[in-house]
Amino acid sequence: MSSATIKEARSKRQKRIRGKISGTSERPRISVFRSNKAVYAQIIDDTTGATLAAARSGEVDAKGLNKTGVAKQVGQLLAERAKGKGVEQVVFDRSGYLYHGRVKALAEGAREGGLLF
Repeated sequence: MSSATIKEARSKRQKRIRGKISGTSERPRISVFRSNKAVYAQIIDDTTGATLAAARSGEVDAKGLNKTGVAKQVGQLLAERAKGKGVEQVVFDRSGYLYHGRVKALAEGAREGGLLF
């Protein structure tokens, strides 16, 4: 049995998740990417392949916040932009990351912003 690197293991989880969920025009998909320093999220309609809204940690005021707090603000910003485009309901794609920490904070921020998932 071969040992997989962290990136390869995440890629396998990501493919497994994406086989089960996809975004439609009624319920687009929130895709999350996190690096060591930043977090990015976008709302994608997979039927057309179009990105409807996006937000990243560089766009929020991070003064006095830890990375989890910044992720929550990114979720709220994404929800605000999605509301402007008329998106209410979404499906959440954690992109192979554990639903924990910054990924969970982003999801909670999006829910607080008014997105339903």
